[in-house]
Amino acid sequence: MKKVVILLLKGANLSSIENPRQGFEEANQYLIANGRQPLFQVQLAAAEPKVQLNNGLYEVQAQLLVSEIYHADLILVPALQEPIIRYVQENRGIIPWLVEQYRAGAEIASLCMGAFLLAGTGLLNNKSCVTHWKASNDFARLFPEVNLVADKILTDENGVYTSSGAFSASNLVLYLIEKYAGRDVAIYCSKYFQIDIQRSSQSPFIIFSGMRDHGDDAIREAQEYIEQNFEERLPVDVLCERFAMGRRTFERRFKKATTNTVVEYIQRVKIEAAKKLLEQGRKTIQEAMYHVGYNDVKAFRDVFKRITGMTPVDYKLKYEKILV
Repeated sequence: MKKVVILLLKGANLSSIENPRQGFEEANQYLIANGRQPLFQVQLAAAEPKVQLNNGLYEVQAQLLVSEIYHADLILVPALQEPIIRYVQENRGIIPWLVEQYRAGAEIASLCMGAFLLAGTGLLNNKSCVTHWKASNDFARLFPEVNLVADKILTDENGVYTSSGAFSASNLVLYLIEKYAGRDVAIYCSKYFQIDIQRSSQSPFIIFSGMRDHGDDAIREAQEYIEQNFEERLPVDVLCERFAMGRRTFERRFKKATTNTVVEYIQRVKIEAAKKLLEQGRKTIQEAMYHVGYNDVKAFRDVFKRITGMTPVDYKLKYEKILV
C-alpha cells in the first residue's frame, strides 16, 4: 500500500486537492474491479486541523496533522493561488517537514504553482522544474538555481516531480498512477476522467509576456521597441546601435534581464503576434507570416513549431475563430 499525502495548504486551490484525491481513489476502484488489491491510501493532511482554501471560499477539515505522519511514500503539494508570495510565506512552516520526509525516502510532487513552495525547500535546486506558464517569469527570477523548463507538462527527477498549470496537473497524477500501479490503470483513469494521457508540452497554451520587473531601464526600452515594431526585420546589430551598446554587452544584459536571448525574444514576440492573427481567422498562414516580418515559409514554420509545439496549420485548425 502506497501512502499518499495530499497537503492542505493555506491559499491552495481546492481542485488541485480534490482532483488528485479522486484520481488515486478511482485507480483503487479499478484495481479492485479487476481482482487486485487497492494500492493507494490517500490522506489529506495539514499543519492545522482546518484550512481555508481558494482565498477563504472553502474551509476543509484535515484527516490528520503533518506532525502525526512519520512516513509517506508520496506527498502532493497543491497549487497555490495569488498572491503567490504571500501564500508561500504563510505555508513556510511546513518546509522543514517536507525536507525531512524527502530525506527519509518520500517522493514529492508539486502541482501548478505549488512549485513555488517546493522550490522554497531547496529540493529543486539544480533540478528540472515546470509550473504554470503565466508564473514562469516570476519563478525564474525568484529561483535562478532551479532549471525551469517552461514548455513541459511535467518533470521527474530524483523523486521530485513538478507539473504545469491548471488542469494540466492531472497529467502528472496520471503519470504517478502509471508509475506506481501500471499502464493499464493509468489508461483507464485517463478515459474515466477524459484526460489526454499523451500530452507532453504546454507550449500551445503559453501566451508570451516578457519579464519586466528586472530594473534595467535600457533593456526594458529595447523590449518595448521590439514589441512595437515586430512587423519589421530586427537585426541585433541595429538594436545595439539604437540603444548605444556593444553587441556583447547588449546580449549579456538582455539575457540577464529577460531570461531570453535577443533573438529568442524577437522570435517569441513575432510568433505571439502570428498566433493572435491565426486565432482571429481573418488571415491565411502566409498573410500572418508576412505581417510579423517573415518571408521564408520554412523558417517561419520551424520557429513557430519550436515555440508552440505545433505547426502553423495545426494551430490555425485548432484555435481559429470560425467566421459566419
